Amino acid sequence: MAYEMLVGLDVVDEINYQKYRQLILPLALKYGGSILYDFKVSEVLKSHTKDKINRVFTICFENEDKMNAFFLNPDYLIIKEKYFNNSVASTTIISSYTKITTT
Repeated sequence: MAYEMLVGLDVVDEINYQKYRQLILPLALKYGGSILYDFKVSEVLKSHTKDKINRVFTICFENEDKMNAFFLNPDYLIIKEKYFNNSVASTTIISSYTKITTT
């Protein structure tokens, strides 16, 4: 089984957001993480938040503990502070769930 989050963002600086993504992906791989789907959204038809959403993606880890360890990693937090915080106006966790995987 895997643990996955469906996330919506309001990206306001595409260049720095892409730099953030480039830098975190190798680190995520060390924790068994990856981006499975990634969409740029032009129109939101229904939402349970007032925050804007123009990017939607899924991030998946081998389990919830590895996901939590990744997001608490000091290297991740430095990258987040430098590139994510100024490039994303809001983050919406749409859902998080255990995903049954078949091999």
